[in-house]
Amino acid sequence: MAGSTSGGAPAFQEARREHKSLTAAVEKRALVWMAERLPAWINADHLTALGLLAFMLGGLCYYECRRSLLFLHAVNACLVINWLGDSLDGTVARVRKKLRPRYGFYVDHMVDALAALFLLLGLAYSTLVTPAVAIALLVAYSFMHINAGYSTYALGVFKISFGPFGGTELRILLALVNLAVLRWPYVTLAGERVLLFDVVGVVATVAVAVTAIRSAAQVTKRLYDLERL
Repeated sequence: MAGSTSGGAPAFQEARREHKSLTAAVEKRALVWMAERLPAWINADHLTALGLLAFMLGGLCYYECRRSLLFLHAVNACLVINWLGDSLDGTVARVRKKLRPRYGFYVDHMVDALAALFLLLGLAYSTLVTPAVAIALLVAYSFMHINAGYSTYALGVFKISFGPFGGTELRILLALVNLAVLRWPYVTLAGERVLLFDVVGVVATVAVAVTAIRSAAQVTKRLYDLERL
């Protein structure tokens, strides 16, 4: 039947991937190099699970910062492990020609949402940041994540990065903030002593929210132009 696969499922057109972040080219070469040398018994699902577990552990390590800021080093280790699992799973599937585009897209999006939830909730209860700031950042990120999924469906383009920033750049920035907090948990702003993570969190929330709203407006306009009455 036209529009269906031999198994009876609707025909599927994979969205075009758009990745233009600062590290995209170097990252792609590194991931392909690793995927080609990865043991055959490690598959994409193992790596996806590794990425999720890394952020679950990262959230726990943020919580443990209530006892010692040295747990921030463990959070940074979790960021590296998450990058490895989250970035390498799709590359392994492509290198081995074992692509499952619908399954991979859905599972990756759900895992990314859960990973962010665990990490930012851990941060919210860490005493390193005012809980409301961490929750606001989670809400802004969730809106951007939802917009990315819907725009992929509507336009057939999966934007992995926004401007020069993608997941890898955000992990690097967060790792640098963690290291800075080790030395300066508090800063003086306008004569007031405030948590460094509060300052960074507010700036990050505004940046993510503005990026998400701008992207949503652009997608809405493009769809309106494509489907004028």
